[in-house]
Amino acid sequence: MGRRALAGLLCVVLLALATGCGIPDRTDVQVDGSGPAVSAGASSSGRGEPPTRTSSGADRETFVRNFLAAAAGEPERAYARVKQFIAREDRNRLAEKQGSEVAINVVRLTEKPVITENVNGLLTVRVPVQQVGLLRANGVLGPPVVTDTEYQFSLRGSAEPGQESTQDGGYYVTDPPSVLLLDTLSLRLYYQIRTVYFWNSDATRLVADQRYLPLAVPNERLVSEAVKWLIAGPSDWLRQGVSGLPDRTALINNAVKTDGRWEVNLDLPGDDRRKLEKLGIQLAWSLSDLDGPLQLTTRNQSRVTIDDLAAHRLANPVYPLTEAPQRFTVYDGAIHPLVFEAEPIGPVPIRVEDNHTIVSAALRRTVEDKTLAALVTTAPGGRHRLVAGSGAAPVQVMTPGTQTFAALGRPVWLRPLGGAQPYGLVVADGRLYRFDDRARMVQVPVGTTGQVSAVAAALDGHRIALIVGGRLYLSTASLDGGVVSLGPVRQVATTLTDLSAVDWAQENTLAVAGSTNRSAVYEVGVDGVLQAGLVTDVGARVTHLAVYPGNPTYVLPTLMMMYEANGVAYRYRSPSAETIRGEQVLDVPSPPAGGRAGSPTAPFFLF
Repeated sequence: MGRRALAGLLCVVLLALATGCGIPDRTDVQVDGSGPAVSAGASSSGRGEPPTRTSSGADRETFVRNFLAAAAGEPERAYARVKQFIAREDRNRLAEKQGSEVAINVVRLTEKPVITENVNGLLTVRVPVQQVGLLRANGVLGPPVVTDTEYQFSLRGSAEPGQESTQDGGYYVTDPPSVLLLDTLSLRLYYQIRTVYFWNSDATRLVADQRYLPLAVPNERLVSEAVKWLIAGPSDWLRQGVSGLPDRTALINNAVKTDGRWEVNLDLPGDDRRKLEKLGIQLAWSLSDLDGPLQLTTRNQSRVTIDDLAAHRLANPVYPLTEAPQRFTVYDGAIHPLVFEAEPIGPVPIRVEDNHTIVSAALRRTVEDKTLAALVTTAPGGRHRLVAGSGAAPVQVMTPGTQTFAALGRPVWLRPLGGAQPYGLVVADGRLYRFDDRARMVQVPVGTTGQVSAVAAALDGHRIALIVGGRLYLSTASLDGGVVSLGPVRQVATTLTDLSAVDWAQENTLAVAGSTNRSAVYEVGVDGVLQAGLVTDVGARVTHLAVYPGNPTYVLPTLMMMYEANGVAYRYRSPSAETIRGEQVLDVPSPPAGGRAGSPTAPFFLF
């Protein structure tokens, strides 16, 4: 089947899946408040510069919110915007940096700012925060470099000393913080989130990376900005699993649009046409909202022309997905399909004789129409064992592992390419292991201390989410030389505590189970900026979580998620969840006379 025909078929399936569904209602977890007030010069969509100092008038709460938004926008003017808010006599307390050195501390307000009036007429402001990250001039939000949990400063009236009779309204900040601050609400209001793509180490798969582009940047600069992001390379935590462009690659002037065609001129060391073609695929996906032609030309006049960016994306899908996801569950120790309206149903892809004593499972399709199967089964003495296999469905050979464990988590596959050896990851007795399709397990070091309790792999097979010591981390898996190793870890800031389960919800977001004084499931961005409630009161600790990850190759109209809590399986249906009932499990035998029917557990997706 051709790719265009396949895309049409997927659209038909997706329309069927969309019946009766809506977009999830997700509420950002923030303190009360409307966020920064948009200045008069900004459009209704928030495009443009953040509010000026005087836009808040005499409203002190709005002034503080606007001060926490002032750094937003193009980085070269960040200090000038913030210093508008600072009293002239205190502006030298904020030491300016230039160019690539400009960095903004992104914080999440954990309480509303507390404003108190002193006897001398000054207002003291206390801002409790969680450090989220450091936003660089290149749009990368890296991990935070400071640990402050609150900031304090003062406000005075707007009249300059000696000019009290020329009051112009509003306030000035005195004793300001020594760093640029930007709260997460303002980041989301004044920036657009962009995804750029880097090839993995053998240039066989694209891996997503996130950037922030100020809304004040004109649309005609988008192509140039995307090229610069690719030239600058991936985020630090991704570097071990991906490849950047050759050293000394440079953009010659800005990209221009001529007669409807974007033209990009590059200085590309080696002048390798194959690398130029690979860059064309990266750009097509990194400019995912642009259509039409694009031409790449090097200083030595090598040239690659993309006739239509949309068609180029279709011809080079970012993920090898060919079929709709199917739901399964474990029922009385065996895998069974789940039946829901307008969703595809498929047979269990393992043999009947292997489908028993199962606790949890991971099933994945490969590009060669094979199935990868990993089963956690019971073993003597109340222990658990991994059983794995691969091949055409139903998988004919399932091999039990030689090791048993007191606790064995839900396994995940790192989707292989071509005929490469398939590998997966699983948590066993608080440690992370890799395994293959013969259930051979080898421990994988994790770059932080603590008990590992959960692992999840993104669709690209390289980005890994971990829960270690009850906290959320990201890392990158490298499969070079057939050995699975993890790069440095990055902790992701979230106000959730006691984390228990994680899976990938979209390309750059995770579904995370934890506590906010009650058990809950949230969607959390890979950098911690987004934090949105999915199910805010589960009622019990979530012990199992499975999501079909949203992606640009196979778009779904709503989040598909299932989880287990207190031995009960649930299906997420925005804005809440419903119990998965026994009658929704296919091919379940009737219980023996006097016996009790089983319950669905450990639900998961095959895709």
